[in-house]
Amino acid sequence: MKTITFVGNGNMALSIAKGIKDNYKIEVVGRSIQKLEKFEQDLGVQIDKYVLDDFDISDKTVLLCVKPANVEEISSKIKGKARVIYSVLAGTSISKLKQNLNPSAVVRTMPNLAASVNKSMTTLTGDIEFKEEAEELLGAIGTTRWLGSEKEIDIATGLAGSGPAYLALISEALADGAVKQGLRRDDAMAIMRGLFSGFGELIQEIHPALLKDGVMSPGGTTAAGYGALEDGNVRSACMGAVEKAYKKATEL
Repeated sequence: MKTITFVGNGNMALSIAKGIKDNYKIEVVGRSIQKLEKFEQDLGVQIDKYVLDDFDISDKTVLLCVKPANVEEISSKIKGKARVIYSVLAGTSISKLKQNLNPSAVVRTMPNLAASVNKSMTTLTGDIEFKEEAEELLGAIGTTRWLGSEKEIDIATGLAGSGPAYLALISEALADGAVKQGLRRDDAMAIMRGLFSGFGELIQEIHPALLKDGVMSPGGTTAAGYGALEDGNVRSACMGAVEKAYKKATEL
């Protein structure tokens, strides 16, 4: 069984590890043995645990799951030349990763929060010879999409990477709206969850504009509510959210 070496043991590392634990042997490198033991407990399978101190990554397949600001520090605590580094670090360029960590190859990846339930929309880019391997590895936690440039993955970070936060805001606001009009909170939450579950299936096959047109009858309830969203510049705000997140990714 092939071994995947996680450098970093945060929430994203754990989410990915949960998706691949049945098909790969996992070893994890972190700052403290206590946190590594907690990682192992949460994962539910035995892992090889190493404290980050002169760790040798020679010829290993590495999943880099640390904070972008910690790349230089990590580079001083590991040695050797990795076979390939799969990086989940937002806005951290391939050139910076190669300069600091000196791997044979790099693939940038951008999973999202849904990795924990194997429903991540993960974008990928980097050394093309690892495209197939990257899609197989990250495909264990959901859907993948290979992009042609780092600019594109930075844009995708603002869409799929940050997207769960945007949808969480919208879902909470919709439920709050129902409560404001008199619906009980638990009923509003149950209905909202059912809405998002069904919509997630529909959007796979139907263009958003057609979905909207299929619901909106002349002078009806949907048209009235949709008008309120347009009055609130929701469309512009969503576009602005992706733009701001993309620009932030380029600054990291």
